[in-house]
Amino acid sequence: MAGRVLSVASECVPLVKTGGLADVVGALPGALAPLGWQMRVLLPAYPGVLAKLARAREVWAANDLFGGPARVVLGEVAGFEVLALDAAHLFARLGGPYSDGSGDFRDNPERFAALSWVAAELARVGDGEGWRPDIVHAHDWQGGFAPAYLRYGEVGVPSVMTVHNIAFQGIAGAERLGALRLPAAAFSPDGVEYWGNISALKAGLVAADAITTVSPRYADELMRPEFGLGLEGVIAARAGVVQGILNGIDDALWNPEADPAIVPYSARAIAGKARNRARLLAEFGLGEVAGPLAILVSRLTHQKGIDLVPEGVAAFLDHGAGLCVLGAGEPWAEAAMRALGARYPGRVGLRIGYDEALSHRMFAGGDAVLVPSRFEPCGLTQMMGLRYGAVPVVAAVGGLADTVIGASPASLAAGAATGVVFHPVDALALAQGLRKLATLYADRAQWGAMQRRGMKADLGWGASAARYAALYEGLLRG
Repeated sequence: MAGRVLSVASECVPLVKTGGLADVVGALPGALAPLGWQMRVLLPAYPGVLAKLARAREVWAANDLFGGPARVVLGEVAGFEVLALDAAHLFARLGGPYSDGSGDFRDNPERFAALSWVAAELARVGDGEGWRPDIVHAHDWQGGFAPAYLRYGEVGVPSVMTVHNIAFQGIAGAERLGALRLPAAAFSPDGVEYWGNISALKAGLVAADAITTVSPRYADELMRPEFGLGLEGVIAARAGVVQGILNGIDDALWNPEADPAIVPYSARAIAGKARNRARLLAEFGLGEVAGPLAILVSRLTHQKGIDLVPEGVAAFLDHGAGLCVLGAGEPWAEAAMRALGARYPGRVGLRIGYDEALSHRMFAGGDAVLVPSRFEPCGLTQMMGLRYGAVPVVAAVGGLADTVIGASPASLAAGAATGVVFHPVDALALAQGLRKLATLYADRAQWGAMQRRGMKADLGWGASAARYAALYEGLLRG
C-alpha cells in the first residue's frame, strides 16, 4: 500500500532553514519515494522561495486568507515537489521565518494558522490539478492547527502530528479564537485551550490520529514534567498513538569519503583524518594539541547546555586537550565562549555565527564532538560526528542516548561502544565524561576501533522511512 502525503512545515531544506526541522522535512520526500509514497511539502513562500522552484505554476487561490489574497504555487526543488503558500500580507517580510530584529512577529499565530488552513483545504478539495493527499503530516506548532481544522471541518483525511521540539508551543490569547477560524467548542481542556490561552501544538496533539516524536526516548520523556513542559498530561493521555521514530542524516551529503570541503578519508583508511585535524588547528589559530581536539557545533543556548561548558571543559583543557567552537545564540552564551577563549589562548578557538562548510571541516578535523544538551529530541550533530569519526560526548537524553552507545566496561568488551554518554546533565558529569574520553584517546587501538564503529553505523533514513510508511499504511487501513 502506498499513497500521497501532504507534509506541512514552516521550514524545509534547501529553501529555508533555522534548525534541524528543515533537514527532516527536506529529507522525508526522497526517503519515502522508493517505498511508493509521494510526499509534497507545503510551506510558506518566504522572500526568495518562489525563485528557487522549477516548473512553478499556480494550483490553488483564495481571495481572503486570514486578511489578504493568497495562492499556492506548485514547483520542484532538490528532486521533490513543493507547494509554496504565496501570501504577501503574511510572509513577505524582512527577517527570519518567525521574527525580525525586534522579536517575534505578533501575528505568528495567524500566519501559521493560514498555512494549516490551506493544508486542510487541499485535503478537502485537492489542488487544481486533481492531486489530493491521503495523509496530512504536520510538523511542530506551526503545522499544529492542520489536524484540528481537519477534525473540526469533518474532513475524512487522517493526520500525523510530529513533535520536533516541545519547547515551542504556538501560544495565542483566547480572544483570537475566531480570528484563527476555530469553533467556540474547540476552546476546552480537551481541545485547543491551554491554561486560558490557545496552543497550536496542543491543538495538533489532541486532534491528530497519530503522534510521533523524533526519537523513541524523547517519546517517553515527553510524558514527564521535566521534559513535557506542561503538555506531558496531554501526551500521556494519548500514549496509545504516540511513537518515536528516529531521524536520520543525509549520508550522501555527510560522507567523509566524498566531501568536497575536506581531505577525504574512510573507516578503512582513517589516517587521512589527521590531515584534516592539522588544517583545523591552523584555521582556528591553535597551537599543537597533544590530547583530544574536541569540537562544539551548536546553537549557543541554555537548552544546549552551553552554561555547563566553561566549568566542564576546564580540566580537559588543562591536561592538554583543545576545543573549537562554532555557533551563535543568546548573548550570555556567546560571551561565555569568548571568555573561555580568552582564558585558554591557543587551546580554544571560536567562530560566532554559522558556516556550513566550516562545520564539515570541523567534523572532519575533530577527534570528538560535544553535545551537552539538557534535552535533545533527536539531534543530528552526534550523528554527523559518528559519520566523520569525531567521537560523540553526549548527555543521556532523547535521541542522543538513542544513537550513541556509551563506553562502559561491558560495551568496550563487546566491541560496541561508539562514544561517551554522561549523566546527570551538569558540569561535573561533563567533566567526568571528558576525563573518560581522554583515557580512551590514550589507547590508540581502542580509540581507532571506536571511530570506525561510529563511521560504519547506519545513520541514514532507510529504517526510519520504513517506519513512517508503516504508520501511514496503518492509518489508511483505519
